Amino acid sequence: MSFFFLIGKMLDVDVSKMDLHAVTLMANVSVTNPYSHDIPICEVKYTLYSAGKEIVSGTMSDPGDINENDVTLLKVPVEVPYNLISIANDLGGDWDIDYEVKIWLTVDLPKIANITIPVSKKGEIKLQLQLQ
Repeated sequence: MSFFFLIGKMLDVDVSKMDLHAVTLMANVSVTNPYSHDIPICEVKYTLYSAGKEIVSGTMSDPGDINENDVTLLKVPVEVPYNLISIANDLGGDWDIDYEVKIWLTVDLPKIANITIPVSKKGEIKLQLQLQ
């Protein structure tokens, strides 16, 4: 989806870390900036759904800038505490999680306004049995 030629796209969602208390998913978002100056990202909000239910939502602090005349890869960590997931029901025997991640990037376009770029992705993540 694009606004004022800024283009955001969710590339993938991977398991970044898994320990005894939580799974951290990393949502990789690319944003194309055709302007000749960096664009500040004011805020990144995210929501993770599984089986049609909201599992976790939050805000990423200090997301940085979208680089001028470039494609910037933004990594959004989404930590999912186990007490919010019913492992037996959600994982079943195959250790797969069906998910949908929605992310909203609010950027400051100077002399125009703040705009929000929505991106989302549905998929399936296979968890590894090895804990770190």
